[in-house]
Amino acid sequence: MYALWFDQRRRSLLRLFTMASLVSVNYKVFGKVQGVFFRKHTKETATKYGLVGWVQNEPDKTVTGVIQGPTDKISLMRTWLEKKGSPRSKIEKCEFSNERKITKLEFPDFRIRKEEDFA
Repeated sequence: MYALWFDQRRRSLLRLFTMASLVSVNYKVFGKVQGVFFRKHTKETATKYGLVGWVQNEPDKTVTGVIQGPTDKISLMRTWLEKKGSPRSKIEKCEFSNERKITKLEFPDFRIRKEEDFA
């Protein structure tokens, strides 16, 4: 009986902790980030970290997107976006905005958005 109560309590606390620690962040990456497989590597890295959101090329030659997930994984992804990127990219800077806590993920996975997605 006690083991069942303890297991239910543990699952409730884990759910509460996970909900409280979810974050959503917008980003914009400047530099040589188009034509160097930056979006592909961003998707692979975000998926590896268990994050959801999207990435897209912009007409001004930047890359923008949204990442959502646990705070610790968001921190890893922020560092990747600022300092590493794809092997052929040259990141000048990365700006983050609209950082907010969320109670649930707003995307089912991480996707590469293309122009036709907005037509």
